[in-house]
Amino acid sequence: MTRRPLARYALRAASLATALGLWQLLTGLDVDLWLRFSQFPTVTDVARAFADRVSGADYWTDLTDSLTRILTGFALAAVLGVATGVLVARSRLAEDLLGPVLEVVRPIPAIALVPVAILLFPSNEQGIVFITCTAAFFPVLVSTRHAVQALTPVWEEAVRTLGGGRLRILCSVVLPGALPGIFGGLSVGIGVSWICVISAEMISGQYGVGYRTWQDYTVVNYPGVFVGMVTIGVLGWVTSTAVELLGRRLTRWLPRTSYVPGGRPRTPVPPRAVHVAVHTGGKSQNEPEAQHQGHDDTEQEARDEHLV
Repeated sequence: MTRRPLARYALRAASLATALGLWQLLTGLDVDLWLRFSQFPTVTDVARAFADRVSGADYWTDLTDSLTRILTGFALAAVLGVATGVLVARSRLAEDLLGPVLEVVRPIPAIALVPVAILLFPSNEQGIVFITCTAAFFPVLVSTRHAVQALTPVWEEAVRTLGGGRLRILCSVVLPGALPGIFGGLSVGIGVSWICVISAEMISGQYGVGYRTWQDYTVVNYPGVFVGMVTIGVLGWVTSTAVELLGRRLTRWLPRTSYVPGGRPRTPVPPRAVHVAVHTGGKSQNEPEAQHQGHDDTEQEARDEHLV
């Protein structure tokens, strides 16, 4: 039996409260059992630092700058990644021309491109957006390419039979069919983007959550460091959840399977099957055929015994 939404939210809140309580307990008692919790600030210290930081203007400036960088880079990565993934998956010429270059560049960590961004772009702002875009580009590209290649060719042949061209196939078959895989790559890409944009701000930024977190570390303001970490975590969770909700909204046409703990997944019953079951007294449409088949098998066995 599945839990109600209210019970699930209560369970999640209790899990978070337990983690915070354990943090407060270990740091408040200065526990040093291999891990040195005595060096950590307590939850109350971080809460006070967070309240002081929120009351100032610098916190909201850093927040705005980081969100602007991440959204700009992620939007560029989403457009370029989906377009390149579809092109490479659908065209052998594009795969031969772009595939080797992409596979060589893909293993390079995006944060390792910071010197390249500094030399290539005239401002640090453009360099940070470039690093963010590069970080999210390859997860979106790979997911899109695999999703397009996994599509069954029957759908495309059906559209061609009805007179549809390449544009119709792209809009009616390729993009809708690959949409679940595309949003899987977008969910991964937004998380990787946050990791790289914070690292880029620490190295070459002037404002932003990552820059402020690094500045607090250099002046040994550990509560301020944890304020930055909590802010990064919340921002990453909000943006990732927004991408997942958008993906669910755009893929509502997909069949959903409800999970039953300890049993088989339940699939929704088609309306036609329910209609037939109601009008046949709860029996399925194939039940008369099964009964008729069983009657034929019984007659065949009796005929065989008579021959023996």
